[in-house]
Amino acid sequence: MATKTKATDDTTHLPQTFEPRNPGMALDLDWVLGVHANRSAIERRAATLPGRRSVKKDYQAAWLCRAISCIDLTTLSGDDTEGRVRRLCAKARQPVRADILQELGMEGLTTGAVCVYHDMVPTAVAALEGTNIPVAAVSTGFPAGLSPFHLRVAEIHESVEAGAREIDIVISRRHVLQGNWQALYDEMRAFRAACGEAHVKAILATGELGTLKNAARASLVCMMAGADFIKTSTGKESVNATLPVSLVMIRAIRDYHQCTGVRVGYKPAGGISKAKDALTYLALMKDELGDRWLQPDMFRFGASSLLGDIERQLEHHVTGRYSASHRHALA
Repeated sequence: MATKTKATDDTTHLPQTFEPRNPGMALDLDWVLGVHANRSAIERRAATLPGRRSVKKDYQAAWLCRAISCIDLTTLSGDDTEGRVRRLCAKARQPVRADILQELGMEGLTTGAVCVYHDMVPTAVAALEGTNIPVAAVSTGFPAGLSPFHLRVAEIHESVEAGAREIDIVISRRHVLQGNWQALYDEMRAFRAACGEAHVKAILATGELGTLKNAARASLVCMMAGADFIKTSTGKESVNATLPVSLVMIRAIRDYHQCTGVRVGYKPAGGISKAKDALTYLALMKDELGDRWLQPDMFRFGASSLLGDIERQLEHHVTGRYSASHRHALA
């Protein structure tokens, strides 16, 4: 039975959560094994996406502002410091120059979240105090997910206790490659339970799953196990978010919603660095899932450099001039 959803204001651009969480369901292997992916058809459909919708001027600026509100502003480098994270959080709070936002009528615009490693969670939480911007922590042995299972679960607990409101977990790819769907389901259920009230995003690392069919089946199993979001990649694989795999995952979300009445979010991550790419992904979400999935609680970009290019485009829209990329550094 479909769940009730609190009405949303389409003009709202701050991160808001209205949707009931995905409670999950029993593993339905008949449904999982019945999922297939027609690669040639998927690739043909994906190839048409960049040219199918073109928005200009004020409409483009509005879509780009929506894209900003859906960004998980991310730093996941070995040389991260508290200072860098604080600067990133300041950018999340004020993602575009104040005079440009005022000209656009978008004062108060923020990014959807800030995503960091566990050690940086307390710093990010302190820097975002007084805002509604959640801190997301990558967890469970990110990016490979090959640390001992009990340590991966403990890592989730530690990040939640430190103040993370969202946890981006990585699945064990071997369960998918071996077709061990029960093991993947059990793992995801344990991660979901460890998250408690924190929302959980399941990173499938689709570039390492071999086939689109595997990506579709893994998406479905993770949703059955209670994932609040499914996410393409860690950003560390050789192949990250692509339009074909996004189409497969989005249609798995649509099928799950049609069968259960539960909405699950989607997060493409890695390799999305241009404003025009953000517009393509937003158009894909609108076409396949509808306007409800254009809100920050249902859609996120896992990105770092994307915000800089969007800011340049918005500055050009307001002033008629393009600025140098180095003027829009994140941290």
